[in-house]
Amino acid sequence: MDKTSTARDRRAAPNRRRRIALLVVGALAVLVAGNTLAVLTQTAEASGEQIVRLPGGDIHVVQHGPSDAPAVVLLHGLGGSTAWWEPVLPALRDLRVLRLDLLGHGGSAKPVEGYGIPEQARRVGAVLDRLGVRRATVVGHSTGGSVATSLAEQRRDLVAAVALVDTGPRAEAFLGESFVAELMTTPVIGQLLWRLRTDGALRGALSTAFTREVRVPDQIVADVRGMTYRGLTATSEASTAYLRERPVPDRLADLGLPTLVIFGSQDRRWRPESAQDYRLVPGARIEILDGVGHTPMFEDPDTTGALLHAFATKGSS
Repeated sequence: MDKTSTARDRRAAPNRRRRIALLVVGALAVLVAGNTLAVLTQTAEASGEQIVRLPGGDIHVVQHGPSDAPAVVLLHGLGGSTAWWEPVLPALRDLRVLRLDLLGHGGSAKPVEGYGIPEQARRVGAVLDRLGVRRATVVGHSTGGSVATSLAEQRRDLVAAVALVDTGPRAEAFLGESFVAELMTTPVIGQLLWRLRTDGALRGALSTAFTREVRVPDQIVADVRGMTYRGLTATSEASTAYLRERPVPDRLADLGLPTLVIFGSQDRRWRPESAQDYRLVPGARIEILDGVGHTPMFEDPDTTGALLHAFATKGSS
């Protein structure tokens, strides 16, 4: 090889490296775009022992207790499922308890659309109609409380009373999610993390849901893993939109329904002092649980269950 060829090869080497780098970047961009599309369009059918078939998405229901007892409906929060209510079931054993997985959660269907809070509420109402429930105390945890409120706005014939468990009253009261959860809802990065999610990462995302040391059942982690990315993020966006449109206390103040508010004094997702916003609701009973975080059902199930039982029983009398 002569000197001219050697010099030419040296000049060509950087160009080859740039071409290779561009090809690698392009390939990665295609992979990322493909992953993003796949994650955003993923769907799943409903599963479980009792499924109520509805247009736009079937709903998984779990029922307990005497069919002729006062009815109490339990609605979980964002990323939750019927499993979140397990610890308080013993306190409600003499009532007719209906636990529903909201669309996109637990055993319910996971379509691409249909996650608006009013839509979720209409679906809950349709399920109760199908099951012959004519009047019920509706309990919601966190985002589930917004769904319960929307159902009360739509169905005064159906909702006898509303109980909210650590439901943020307004968007400005939100403290934020864990760092892992924040990353999972970040465009592009979030979709990649969702594809690679591990049980450890999901437990990290759940960390701000608890203040006291509690054992988080494997079923709860499995339920989050079973969600679609669209179901998770669309529900979160819908909840924020609902609160920004009008605060929950303002909505409830117009309804004149018996209202119970349970809030943990050490909630790490919603400002604990924001529970006082519910004083706007005439006659609302506000119970602050000392040392408890965002999930009183797990952190203080005895007190939470007793409060819900007394409220549901009184509301039905």
